[in-house]
Amino acid sequence: MIGFGGVVVIVVVLLLFLSIKVLPEYQRGVVLTLGRYTGIKGPGLVILVPIVQRMTRVDLRVTVMDVPPQDVISRDNVSVRVNAVVYFRVVEPDKSVLQVENFLQATSQLSQTRLRSVLGQHELDEILSQRDSINHSLQQILDEATDPWGIKVTNVEIKDVDLNETMVRAIARQAEAERERRAKVIHAEGELQAAEKLRDAAAMLSQQPQALQLRYLQTLADMSSSGKASTIVFPLPLDLIKPLLDALPKA
Repeated sequence: MIGFGGVVVIVVVLLLFLSIKVLPEYQRGVVLTLGRYTGIKGPGLVILVPIVQRMTRVDLRVTVMDVPPQDVISRDNVSVRVNAVVYFRVVEPDKSVLQVENFLQATSQLSQTRLRSVLGQHELDEILSQRDSINHSLQQILDEATDPWGIKVTNVEIKDVDLNETMVRAIARQAEAERERRAKVIHAEGELQAAEKLRDAAAMLSQQPQALQLRYLQTLADMSSSGKASTIVFPLPLDLIKPLLDALPKA
């Protein structure tokens, strides 16, 4: 049988086991003494008074939280499903324990509601093309909302934007129409530039009639040197035979 001394030894060992805690570098302990907050302990060896003191461990590393897909109606009344990922960490362990019951669940619910609220203020084209600015806006909003809990939101990233097939086809038709519009504009600009160059060339050739005749003959030479047998019918400019007509004796 174990004597009274043995019982005392066992009780002492058990109390020592309960009072000694070891916290790694990335954790802090929020200590409550008789239910009142008395400080933050760690990292390293921490000694607590059994029964009187209680410690809650808080992880200080960056936490990655996946925001589940949310049904969002954009400002132009388009229904989309959007999911995101939130990066945050605890910077004030005492607030994360004393100010909120479960900071992980609270941050998750807040992220979902803020995601729907912010995206509902943007049109579909903005959601698809301006993700960086929307991510920055979401990060600022979440950081301000979680600051009383001792949480620092470092980054928010929108992962996927899912559209129904009807909207995908509509966007494809819009993109095709946009490409056709750009092609027509480029073609029109090319015609305008060509017309301007032809105008400049005509103004230059009009200063020297001989140059116009030489250009005319050069065009005929190019057509005849193509190597293909063909018959070329062209009007005879009067400027070519005008010297001959002037040389004829007048009746």
